[in-house]
Amino acid sequence: MKKLLTFSALALAAILPAQAQKLVVKGSDTLGAKLVPMWAEEYRAKNPGISFEIAAEGSTTGLTAIIDGTADIGMSSRRARATEMSAGAAKGVSLKPTIVAFDGMAVVVHKDNPLKELTRKQVEQIFTGDVTDWSAIGGAPGVISVYTRNTSSGTYQDWKDLAMKKRDYAKSSQKMAGNEQIVSEVAKNPNGIGYVGLAYIKEPGIHVVAIEGKTPNTEDVHDKSYPYARPTFFYTNGEPSGEAAKFIAFALSPEGQAIVEKVGFVTVPSEKK
Repeated sequence: MKKLLTFSALALAAILPAQAQKLVVKGSDTLGAKLVPMWAEEYRAKNPGISFEIAAEGSTTGLTAIIDGTADIGMSSRRARATEMSAGAAKGVSLKPTIVAFDGMAVVVHKDNPLKELTRKQVEQIFTGDVTDWSAIGGAPGVISVYTRNTSSGTYQDWKDLAMKKRDYAKSSQKMAGNEQIVSEVAKNPNGIGYVGLAYIKEPGIHVVAIEGKTPNTEDVHDKSYPYARPTFFYTNGEPSGEAAKFIAFALSPEGQAIVEKVGFVTVPSEKK
């Protein structure tokens, strides 16, 4: 009887399809809301045995997931902090970054706002709360409504570093879960202002404000003449291996980088791959 059961189990295993391998990808909303799902869709089309679990809840969650061993790839729009590197090392985890696309954080206002350009100083003043009314920077009178990302977002920290001289956000600023939420709020509020990644600058109801004559286009992002340009990352525990390594290689391939352009990000120069 035992031999018969063993044979039956083997026969059943032979006729059932192999269980799909799943890649777990967690972290940045900037990457995870649009770009990574499109990469995953194309990758699955070429590799039908692979499935994905994608959770876009902020860069901090992606780095934490790699440290805790609950994700194969951590998406991040910022570099890992020293405290995160130490936390990983304490668990035997080495946080390895791979640049997968470049982004330019764009300042956006309501479509009917006549403002076309701001200085870097004015941006700092608006987001820190030093300036609270549009009339102070030449606009029509109205209390400025500032929309930011939440504290788990890499974009939240990058904006502080690049646009605010690491100062605190205005107490009246309103924290949003993702780029789409910022776009939605600014599009509804004639006095609204926020920042979003390049994949969101063509959404209805908003327009991009130039910063001292610079807009987040490919050339200005690559040479960093646009002040709010930044790389975005996939993090792994050490050198990527297995299916994670194959997926990262796909993201950096000509086909993967064509998707980067299609979504609206800036491709990785060949010397940085």
